[in-house]
Amino acid sequence: MLLRNVDEGVVIALSALRTNKLRSALTILGVVIGVATVMAMASIVQGVRTQIFNAMNTAGPSAFYVMRFFSQTPLNPDNLPYEVRIRPIIQESDAAAVRTVPAIQYAGIWVQMFQRLEYQEVSTQLVTVYGADAHYMDILGGTLLRGRFFAPAELKGAPVVVLEAESADRLFGRIDPLGKRIRCGGVALTVIGIYQRPENIFEPPSQQIGAILPFETAQHNYHYDETNGLFLSVKGWPSVPVPEATDLAIAALRKARRLRPGLPDTFDVITQDQILDTIGNLTTAFFGVMVALSSVALLVGGIGVMAIMMVSVTDRTREIGLRKALGATSREILWQFLVEAATLTLLGGLLGIAVGLGLGQFLKLVLELQSGVPLWSAVIATLVSIGIGLVFGLLPANRAARMDPVEALRHE
Repeated sequence: MLLRNVDEGVVIALSALRTNKLRSALTILGVVIGVATVMAMASIVQGVRTQIFNAMNTAGPSAFYVMRFFSQTPLNPDNLPYEVRIRPIIQESDAAAVRTVPAIQYAGIWVQMFQRLEYQEVSTQLVTVYGADAHYMDILGGTLLRGRFFAPAELKGAPVVVLEAESADRLFGRIDPLGKRIRCGGVALTVIGIYQRPENIFEPPSQQIGAILPFETAQHNYHYDETNGLFLSVKGWPSVPVPEATDLAIAALRKARRLRPGLPDTFDVITQDQILDTIGNLTTAFFGVMVALSSVALLVGGIGVMAIMMVSVTDRTREIGLRKALGATSREILWQFLVEAATLTLLGGLLGIAVGLGLGQFLKLVLELQSGVPLWSAVIATLVSIGIGLVFGLLPANRAARMDPVEALRHE
């Protein structure tokens, strides 16, 4: 009997859709928008997480960084806590101390600046310029497309630069940039290589990596923020767990800075896991906000379903009375209308899934993400759609189930 009522409810719901196309379409529109939004946001979040995870693996999961201070929230440099303001800046001696640890494969001092690149009459916007060394790609990943990185002799302050591919295209177009001289922040440098950075959709246009210089070249020719600009890039041997390498590096730094037991560190260490956790928190919060917004559309859709089901109950009062007169129980009437409401919202959910899949593929192409809409989002969307029909269809279905058959048969 239950299966037959499910079949009947589905048939009646489809018949109502055909009879009142516009009304039914407006009813399930909120469900369509809500489901499509959730799926599209799930696609973005999944794609971003996959891309960042792949970038971390490419750069090497054993890499970590030492900074004067690090915070997940912006800080006013003029309003830092006293214990942070008195921290010493990162120096080459700190890198040398970390290099003495057998578990550490590489440790180097780098600087991050923001400069404008120029060639003849063409210039870029402000881009990120790193003062680093030939191990740059071992830490941050990427690909050397042409030319080379720095020779050992050039690390002593030679006026050379490795350009990022996008900046090279901007400055030179189809001209071969190798061997050409550009100006970086007014300083003349010779291009020796072209580098392709790993993709990062979170990268602001004003902070795109534009060039890499030898650290001493940057140190001798530019003014930069020593508080946040200088940092240590550290990488442990692959056979050494990151937590162990991190602890050993911290111990070496504390010893080099003569910090007694019990005194706090005068530096911050940032691992890949911390970066992933920060990104994970951001994407989760973003997804949560979008789910909350899409829930409003689902609520509107649910109210619409309840309204159209109330109208349907009123229009079919005589039919309900006739079914009860022929022996249908209140429970069967209740189940019939619940199935009808769930069918309406399920159709809206399926349409929303189709829209979400299309939107997800579009976002995948536009944002160059490496994954599409996750399967779990489609399953959840389907269940939520059915749930909305059951919840918001309960009141109209209960009203139909409680009708007196005699009064219903008298209804005009």
